[in-house]
Amino acid sequence: MDFTLPDSALAVQRGVADICSRYDLDYWQRCESEKRWPEEVWAELAKGGWLGLAVPEEYGGGGQGLLELAVATETLSASGSAGGSAFTYVLTPGFGAMTLARHGSRWQRDELLPKLATGELETCFALTEPDAGSNALGITTFARRDGDEFVVNGQKIWITGVQRATWMLLVTRTVPAAEARPRTNGMTVFLVNVPEAVAAGRLSFQPIPKMGANTTPSNMVFIDDLRVPSANVVGEVDQGALVLWDILNPERVLLAASALGGAEVALRVAVQYAKEREVFGRPIGANQAISFPLAQVKAKIELARLMLYKAAWLFDRQLPCGTEANIAKLTASQAAWEAADHAFQTHGGMAYSLEYPVARLLADARIGKVAPVTEELLLNYLATQVLGLPRSF
Repeated sequence: MDFTLPDSALAVQRGVADICSRYDLDYWQRCESEKRWPEEVWAELAKGGWLGLAVPEEYGGGGQGLLELAVATETLSASGSAGGSAFTYVLTPGFGAMTLARHGSRWQRDELLPKLATGELETCFALTEPDAGSNALGITTFARRDGDEFVVNGQKIWITGVQRATWMLLVTRTVPAAEARPRTNGMTVFLVNVPEAVAAGRLSFQPIPKMGANTTPSNMVFIDDLRVPSANVVGEVDQGALVLWDILNPERVLLAASALGGAEVALRVAVQYAKEREVFGRPIGANQAISFPLAQVKAKIELARLMLYKAAWLFDRQLPCGTEANIAKLTASQAAWEAADHAFQTHGGMAYSLEYPVARLLADARIGKVAPVTEELLLNYLATQVLGLPRSF
């Protein structure tokens, strides 16, 4: 049993860290307060080839897997971006490149993967709906076949990155949930050209004001009689669940990686402050009420990282990884929240000052306990699917 990272992942770690070393906490604080995408970092990651890690080499990418993407995400997050970094690697390298590399048709791979590898094209993912929430199988956005096209109608919510995306991976029902047997049947994933759909008046979006991760807007999306060619189906019609699992498990892994990086930032900020801040003639870090909780956070970070890397390793070998991905997401998000909360407590009243990054780290960490799937649903999965306890519904 070997717990060392492969050379490919170590190279990613060094390369991304080198770029991140030029952008401090103040940079990420400005991006958040100005609600702007980290263009400078994005451009450097693209130039260095770090966005195309999951694109096969024949399409100009690095030919790497989810483990390398997770390491890149964690490294970027730990540099100071925290929760905001998740979208850098989730939206395009994760949702777009990795999905099309596994499930895309020949023309989809030939046309899109080379441009995804360079960052020329960006993608977003539209699954969640106002009335379905975390119940992915209960979505009602419907695609009706009309000759060689599908006509799509519906709404989506919390869709991040629509403003920058050229292509949206849109999850629909092609068989109503009530009629599908089993319920996982009758789902279809489409590629939608966002600028074209917006220009035609068939797709619109409205940003949602939110408390954190404002480097990328999240949106309500409205779809009205949108025509999508059948050639834009990703995978097979009615078999979109097979594609969906290969989107959702990497999403959990990458968001866990982002959470772990955020936990490292919060812990680093807390430890530094605890060393420097003196009260009653000694650094506050000498008090066990301060030091023990921070030590506990460190232990939880290391434990979560083991499961994160295991989940990514399994996915890359096309082995079942749902349980590991869910545990990684659960434990990493908990570690991130505890790290940010203890960093806040360590700073005391100064945590309220935006002179320090603690408030941003706290807001970013809180996201992970509810998105993209709530902590309660992760626990429900472990209780029913792993432990075999009775279902409550």
